[in-house]
Amino acid sequence: MNDQLLQGIRVLDLTQIFQGPYATFLMAMAGADVVKIEPVGGERMRRGGGKDTPLAFAMLNSNKRSLVLDLKQQRDKEVLKNMARAADVIVENFAPGTMDRLGLGWETMQDLNPRLIYGTATGYGISGPDRDQLAMDHTVQAVCGIMSSTGNAGDPPVKAGGQICDIMGGIHLYGGIVSALLARERTGHGTRVETAMAEAMYFTLGSEFSHYHRTGELPERRADKSAANIAPYGRYRCSDGWIALLCVSEPQWERLVRLIGRDDLIGNPDYATGVLRHKFETKINQMIEYWTSTRSRGEVFMLARDARIPVAPVRDLSEVMADRHMRERGMLHDMQHPYMGDVVLPASPLRYSQYEQSDLRFFPEPGADEPDVYREWLNLSEDEVQKFFDKV
Repeated sequence: MNDQLLQGIRVLDLTQIFQGPYATFLMAMAGADVVKIEPVGGERMRRGGGKDTPLAFAMLNSNKRSLVLDLKQQRDKEVLKNMARAADVIVENFAPGTMDRLGLGWETMQDLNPRLIYGTATGYGISGPDRDQLAMDHTVQAVCGIMSSTGNAGDPPVKAGGQICDIMGGIHLYGGIVSALLARERTGHGTRVETAMAEAMYFTLGSEFSHYHRTGELPERRADKSAANIAPYGRYRCSDGWIALLCVSEPQWERLVRLIGRDDLIGNPDYATGVLRHKFETKINQMIEYWTSTRSRGEVFMLARDARIPVAPVRDLSEVMADRHMRERGMLHDMQHPYMGDVVLPASPLRYSQYEQSDLRFFPEPGADEPDVYREWLNLSEDEVQKFFDKV
């Protein structure tokens, strides 16, 4: 195996739930030594452990080590400070000000270790009038415009599936930390890296903002249509499910109408461009669904794919977890956990030609790695480790 991208980088991971743990998961899979600092009883997302541990926790905490510290106790605060002296990165996603109140904030840690990268992930940022607003993926989807842009016209706003704000925030946090590590190679100094979910989501609505800028009108919710005036662009019923399909070029449009037996529309000036076709999108969608509704989802997908038309089946979660393509690329792994049983775990979606990913390992139990971590990070002997625990 080649050296890993972040091999030798030590990370103190104080994060919880989704946003922060995803950033540190990516670091762990790139070879960093990520030590997850958990409260007594473990991170709350474990839900008490045992068979109640959610798959999401296993997904986000693979390849980490665990250390239990009660950061309200002075002894454990000192342990964290000593570890921070040996760390390259510390990451937290508590409410703004929490680490400062504990005496473990950026300024304190920077004084202990000027080379330290200090990552902070929040919903709205550590400054500004909304900094103390409680932030969860659901509420951030509402405030950042995602919810108002999702759903059908005339219906109430709809939450997008998944935890898209959390994960987008985690991606930005990872990118910021790795960028800061690169800068440290040049300057020798650490920095604070701060990301906010609401800001990370802004760019995802580029088409909607474009529509508003161009027309001065707010785009209506169009669950099966594009905000960029593209037609066709939709989801279409098949005999046994749904298919998603769109055309973004004239050759694709011509291939589609030939496929569905409407060659007569080729050369028709009313349908010459996507913007012109947008005026007739209801008619076009009805025409396409007339063709798809008499065929299976698999047949429509194969025919449209072979015609080089952008298309995909609308799959449920069981189909996604069984995806052959991602399995062959090493993204999805069938594994068996001692109490969770058979699970499918994802690896990192990041690939590097000259560096290997870490082999996927299950999350540890709370505090499972304490002796090794103390020995390696604090340079304690076996006797010193034992004395350390005797004092607990």
